[in-house]
Amino acid sequence: MRTLVTGGAGFIGSHLVDRLVSRGDEVIVVDNLSSGVKEFIQGHIDSGAVDFRLVDMKNLDELKPTLEGVDMVFHLAANPDIRLGTRITDTDLKEGTIATYNLLESMRLAGVEKIAFASSSVVYGENAPMPTPENHGPCLPISLYGASKQGGEGLIGAWVGTFGLQAWVFRFANIIGERGTHGVIFDFIHKLKADPSRLEVLGNGLQEKSYMEVKDCVDAILHVIENTNDSMNLYNLGSNDTCSVRRIAEIVVRETGCHDASIEYTGGDRGWAGDIPKAMLAIDRLKGLGFKVNYDSEEAVAFTARVLIEEIMG
Repeated sequence: MRTLVTGGAGFIGSHLVDRLVSRGDEVIVVDNLSSGVKEFIQGHIDSGAVDFRLVDMKNLDELKPTLEGVDMVFHLAANPDIRLGTRITDTDLKEGTIATYNLLESMRLAGVEKIAFASSSVVYGENAPMPTPENHGPCLPISLYGASKQGGEGLIGAWVGTFGLQAWVFRFANIIGERGTHGVIFDFIHKLKADPSRLEVLGNGLQEKSYMEVKDCVDAILHVIENTNDSMNLYNLGSNDTCSVRRIAEIVVRETGCHDASIEYTGGDRGWAGDIPKAMLAIDRLKGLGFKVNYDSEEAVAFTARVLIEEIMG
């Protein structure tokens, strides 16, 4: 199969590329390297297993030729930093919504009919029931990132209904693991590297969310695609429980060996504007397809802390 992965040099995208190459796909990666790291997939590029295209998806004419002869698209490209949208307010519009439109239009012109889309739990917004099922609505995101993901889902639904696309939409919990380039664990390790005596935690530490290890996430994506065949397939991807920011701080302090570090909280019920304090996804649909998550949230956090400490601190 000839597959195209947008954002394939990124954190989740590079793990997906590993899996697609291992199953024998001919893989094209489209990435503008605004947040992706080419070294994550350099071995596949050098071996000829991956055709890397340095492409800005905001440019339709630049993107269109990459879709020729493609059987399926995995669309993971996006701004990965939710907080960035609070400072540069058109980031998610351009890197998310417009890029998704350009991709869908390029697919239409090239006759590509299958797409898997990395959406997010943040589309559900605040005060959703926990765990949140896929049929919860209306979805009222409170971040620009969440609005962009919901916009991408809407565009994909329109292409399914209007142009006969087949789509798989995945609403991710917090995905963590090897090669992570952002997020709370990444931030905590960098803070302790700079000052081993003190760890500042945004908010009151009571924020509580589901965490899913990245290889679990990639396995779940491929498992769902292999076992479903509706025109629109919508699945939550997450773990069976949650972990608090306070507990994450304790785990990172333990794993770094900075046992004397004081954990200091800035206060408030969230880390930044647009942050959702508590979130947990219902994954009954995923489990109904026979998929078993390998790590619970705390196990995923501890594993991620260990591998990122090795990557960041050496």
